[in-house]
This record gives sequence, structure tokens and C-alpha cells, in this order.
Amino acid sequence: MTTRVRVRFAPSPTGEPHVGNVRTAIFDWLFARHHGGDFVIRVEDTDQARKTEGATELMLESLKWLGLEWDEGPDVGGPHEPYHQSQRLEYYRDAIESLLSAGSAYRCFCSPDRLTALREQQQKDDSDRIGYDGKCRDVDADASRDRAASGQSSVVRFKMPENGITEAIDIIRGNVSFENALYDDFVMLKSDGYPTYHLANVVDDHHMQITHVTRAVEWLSSLPLHVQLYRALGWDAPEFAHLPLILAADRTKLSKRHGATSVLEFREMGVLPETLLNFLALLGWSLDDKTEIFAPEQLIEHFTLDRVGRSDAVFDFEKLNWMNGVHIREASPDRLADALLDHWTQYPPDEFPKTPDREFALRIVPLIHDRIKSLPEAAPLVSFLLRERIDYDNEELIQKGMDIESTCSVLQASQEGLALLEAFDSEAIEALLRPMAKELDVNVGQVLGTLRVAATGLKVSPPIFETLEAMGQERAVRSIHAALDRLQTGATRYS
Repeated sequence: MTTRVRVRFAPSPTGEPHVGNVRTAIFDWLFARHHGGDFVIRVEDTDQARKTEGATELMLESLKWLGLEWDEGPDVGGPHEPYHQSQRLEYYRDAIESLLSAGSAYRCFCSPDRLTALREQQQKDDSDRIGYDGKCRDVDADASRDRAASGQSSVVRFKMPENGITEAIDIIRGNVSFENALYDDFVMLKSDGYPTYHLANVVDDHHMQITHVTRAVEWLSSLPLHVQLYRALGWDAPEFAHLPLILAADRTKLSKRHGATSVLEFREMGVLPETLLNFLALLGWSLDDKTEIFAPEQLIEHFTLDRVGRSDAVFDFEKLNWMNGVHIREASPDRLADALLDHWTQYPPDEFPKTPDREFALRIVPLIHDRIKSLPEAAPLVSFLLRERIDYDNEELIQKGMDIESTCSVLQASQEGLALLEAFDSEAIEALLRPMAKELDVNVGQVLGTLRVAATGLKVSPPIFETLEAMGQERAVRSIHAALDRLQTGATRYS
């Protein structure tokens, strides 16, 4: 592109970061990085009534967790400070004065009661057009200024053209046009002195030199308002791209009733950030009809807005779980260990008596790498390594087709053989146990089943050879000895 790409993600601090909003941030970030441009964070906090304490921090935390670093924003600064709209009121006042002077805007003194009554009457009359009737549109400008100076409450409205059409080009949807007569004179500045979204985003996008605006398709109907504002202010408009909706499986808008919708909820569920980035990028965008697994750098390489579709995207929870399993299996041992440790630190597992260290995380990665689809699934499989005592019923030691005597023989031979191994690794352990089963005239599955219960207290565990290696020779031999002692004495105490 001939000009440097500059995009902005402009969240409103009104709650937890929803996947729909974050999908927009991902598209912005990928587009900026693909073109070597700038990704800007701007907080749209002018709606004081809906502002939620801590919401901005949660959004920034979510973006950081996903790896979406930004070039300008609230916590990194930049040449277009400040990055909270509530601190940029002078920009909006200047724009309002310019529009009032040019006759493109006017003060409206209609009370909320009048506007409510007007709307109710229009609905009762089944009017073709529901909205403001332009009562104050032609009030003398000097008289209007005097009324405002005297303290009379008012808002400032934009004079929309009453006839004709407003045309624009959308990167995703092509040429779009709107009948001006269907739009009323919208409010730009509220009575509390704060701008509405329509004014603030246009003013800030201009001053921050934003070249491309991506946003949800719900804002497409507002496009003529913004195009007309740009024209009235004498500014060039950025390029627009209106993204498809994200729907639930039942084709309704995704909401809490369908399950998790907050990015932080998915983090708690044990979804890797690279998984969620990959998954959300594919909600509306695709490279082809077959490639589904992308690393972040691959997404950056291939992402373009012209490959975003118009059709609504469906949030498939099963696909997300499958994709998370793939990313876990493809993660390096170091990456997976770090992810597990971060998750255990933030959300301590009930199965763990204490939060383990990184050495422990690295030690158990080979045990669970190919067996889990989410991070919380790891703890139940390896918690025995952190427990002083392992609980199980003696009967669980005795495999189908075996009795106490043959089980004791397996435990005795295993204990003695493992104690003598010079190299205590999975290969040496396997080389010991498989021939031993034949010597004892039992099958390998029976031997491994007995040792699995003796070592872990579980009927299903990670691969037993790797498990014994992770336990270490001393603890593995001690656990098997304790199981043998329990069977021989009939005791039911913990090992």
C-alpha cells in the first residue's frame, strides 16, 4: 500500500472482553502486521452510564494474553495521546463548533419526555419513519446559542441530508448505498458534554490518521452517518470493512446461554492463546477450503481483508476443543510446560496440594503431551506425583484373570528388577517389564495394569513406562513395595 496502514481497536469498557470484540482486534492486528503498519488501542469510554470498573484492564489483559502487542495505546503512549476518549473532549468540542458554524449541525432543546412521546405516537400511527422530527432544525442560530448560554439543557444534532443517497465502498461488501430520507438528525453531543460514538470515532480516527476501520456488520447501517460527517468536516474518510456476525450453533447471536463468550473464560478453561487466536481468525476469514491450523506468524503472512467473507460465522465449541488438542500436541515441551505452569498458577488445580515448579511441568510434559485437549486435563493425570500417599483398593491391583498370588509375583519381580536398573528411563523399564511378563506366564497388559495402580492409584494414566521414569527409581520401587506389602498382609492403608 502507498500509505502506511494504521488501524485501531476501540473497545468500550462495559464488561468482560467478548469474543466478538476480540475477533475484531485480531483482524485489525493481523491486517496491520501483514502490511507492516500500526495497531492502535483507543478506549471509547464516553458512555459514562455503561462504564464498568476494571473493564479496560480486563480487555488489555486479554489482548496481551493472546499476544496482540500494540504500537500505541493507554499503557504505551504514542504521538496521538491521550488514548481514552474521555480525555479527548476538546477535540470533539472543536468539531462541534466547526459544524455549528458551517450550519451542518444544530442545538436541540427537546426534552426526553417529548422525544419519548413522539416515538410512542409514531409507533401508534404505524409511521414509516421512527425518529426525531426535526423540531429544532430551523431554530435561529443566534437564538439557539443564547438559550444554551442561559443554561438550558440541549444536545447537538447533525443535519442529515433529507434527500438523495449516501454511497460508500466496503472492502468486504463492495458498493453500498443508503437512502438519506430514512435517517433522522442523529445526536453528536449529549447534554452531559460527552460525544456519542458517531462523532467521537470519526474525530479520533481522523486525528489519529487511521486508514482502515474494521468493525462488526451491526455498524454498517451507521456508515452513512459517518460518511456525511467526514464530508461536513472536510476530511477524507478511511476505508471500511464490516465483519460478519459470530453466531451460535443454533444460528442465533452468540451469548452466555450458549456457553463461554469471554476470552478470559476460555483462558480459565485451558485453551491456549495461540489456539483461540487461530480459531477466532477463522470466524469469517479463510486462506482456502482446507487449511485450519495456523501459527500466529502464518496468519500474519496470509491475512488480507479481501478474504473475509460476508456470511455469518458459526462458533463451534467442538471444533475449538479439537483445535486446542492439535495446538497442544504441536507445542514444544518448553512451550507446553510454560502454558501448564501459567495455568496452574492462575487457577490452582484441586488435585494439587501445592503449585508445582517449572521442573515438574517439564517432567510431566512427555506423560500428557498427546493425551489432553485442554490444560486442566493434565492435573488429574499427574497429581499422584505430588502426593505423599496414594489411595486405592487392594482389589484394583488384581487384574482380570489373576489372583493375589500371581499379582504378588508380578509386584515382587517388578520391584526387584526396577531396583537394579542402572539407567532408569522408559526404554530400560520397558525392556525389563515386557520379557518379565512372559517369564511369569502373564500377559503384558496384566503386568502394566497392576503397576499402574500401584504407582499412581489410577486405572487410567499416562503411559506407564514414562510414568515410572517421571516418578524416579526410588519412589517407583517404594510404591510397588508398598502395594506388595498391602496384598501380603491384607492391609488397606495408604502407600
